[in-house]
Amino acid sequence: MFGFSDFTGFLLALLFIYPIVSLIHELGHSFFAWLFGGKFKFSLGRGRIIFQKGPFILNSMYFLDAFCEYEQLKWNNRLSHFLVHAGGVIFNLGSVLVLNLLISQNIIEPHPIWVRYSYFSVWIATFSLLPVDYGDENYSDGLSIYHVIRNHKWPKLTG
Repeated sequence: MFGFSDFTGFLLALLFIYPIVSLIHELGHSFFAWLFGGKFKFSLGRGRIIFQKGPFILNSMYFLDAFCEYEQLKWNNRLSHFLVHAGGVIFNLGSVLVLNLLISQNIIEPHPIWVRYSYFSVWIATFSLLPVDYGDENYSDGLSIYHVIRNHKWPKLTG
């Protein structure tokens, strides 16, 4: 049964946890683009811009979506492009591993928020790896990784 306490948990997840998970995902792409000498920008949400600082854009519907774009990498090879496209998944799953390590070492207390964070992180990582062509040469992380490995093609990053 979906009760009032479930609704408040849903709102907490939608308005705070999911955007943080999306931010971690886009930071993963951005980190590897930066590491390999590329210029990047990333946006959290859709709608009108409410904050912009350097490569970061925060939109009014910050909980709706996120994306990262990067330009030519200084180190332009298969490994660098693979890591840029896999960076979001690496950061999402890596953050769950770090979180579990911190809990197992009694550094932080177990809490339902950590369960929700882990759930959304694994969810985003899993669905990012599905090979999907969104049209107009926009690919999921999984299909982009496939093109990098199989075809030596450097697809644009919009994930």
